[in-house]
Amino acid sequence: MTQQLVARMRPFQRSIFGEMSALATRVGAVNLGQGFPDTEGPALVRDAALAAIRDGRGAQYPPAHGLPELRSAICAHQRRWYGLTWDPATDVVVATGASETIAAAVLALVEPGDEVLVLEPYFDLYAAVIGLAGGVRVAVPPVPGTFRPDPRALRAAITPRSRMLIVNSPHNPTGAVLTEAELSAIAAEAVAADLVVLSDEAYEHLWFDGHPHVPIATLPGMAERTVTVGSAGKSLSFTGWKVGWATGPADLIGPVRVVRQHLSYVSGGPFQWAVAAGLTGLPDAHWERFRADLAARRDQLSEGLSQLGLRVLPSEGTYYLLTDATELGYPSGEAFCADLPGRAGVVAIPVAPLCDHADVGHAWVRWAFCKRPEVLDEALRRLRSAFP
Repeated sequence: MTQQLVARMRPFQRSIFGEMSALATRVGAVNLGQGFPDTEGPALVRDAALAAIRDGRGAQYPPAHGLPELRSAICAHQRRWYGLTWDPATDVVVATGASETIAAAVLALVEPGDEVLVLEPYFDLYAAVIGLAGGVRVAVPPVPGTFRPDPRALRAAITPRSRMLIVNSPHNPTGAVLTEAELSAIAAEAVAADLVVLSDEAYEHLWFDGHPHVPIATLPGMAERTVTVGSAGKSLSFTGWKVGWATGPADLIGPVRVVRQHLSYVSGGPFQWAVAAGLTGLPDAHWERFRADLAARRDQLSEGLSQLGLRVLPSEGTYYLLTDATELGYPSGEAFCADLPGRAGVVAIPVAPLCDHADVGHAWVRWAFCKRPEVLDEALRRLRSAFP
């Protein structure tokens, strides 16, 4: 029933994430596909939302670019963690999730025909909003045999029509956290080509084992050309609240504000108060516990999948880890994920739909470990029964 869909959006009718989550619900499968926690976030944040509702704060429209208290909290967060100094009045915008922020940035800064570079594999939203803006997606493959960024491939992909580069670290779907050296090499290409960088840092606090997140805006020559995206859903584990933001110089954030106000206008009034409380009120110990808990769940799932005979790519951050499905005899990750719900009652995500080059992701499958330990145990039990 999509015959009247505009041509530029026809390639994006399918969302592999929504499709697999709907399948999980339909067949009663354990959903290790879509990345959302199955527990609530910090009590401090939840209680702040309830207090805002009780007090009548946020019942009506918040200011178009975000609650002033939240904009100040976001700027304080960026200064506290990364030494980045932004003006809450001009250099930050609050949106309905990181997704709307990304969409608004692309729509605001990319003209029809402009090329937007994305590093493979990439989150499917990037492709859709580039298409929506009339831009031209240019996918840059990683270093062969790895999922690490390839600066030489990036340099070769840049043309006079290149306008924007989208960077994502910690990285969905691979679980990689880009090193300062990798980011510096990417930054050098962006500076040389005078690219705007859209840095998706939704998973900024989800990193493990001595692989700290480094914002690309902290590198020389990058603060003035980077729009940095953050997410309360991922950082605070309230994905349903849909509160995201962007920070950067006023000459980039200003255009994003213009476009964003014509999308949802505003949203999440009480939740904006709560996110401000979380960003300013949670102690360092919270973030350390948060990472340690996720790392334990990562290890639980990694060990179980390894015991099935799957090669597990170590995850340095995010909610995700990758395995090679061909080691169980499947021709591709897509074939494995299509068979898995019926055979094992478990859902995962194939990586191939997130790549333009067929050889990059065809064998790989993404698993989400942001679930309660007993849910992960049940998924592994089902998998062991299906693959004895």
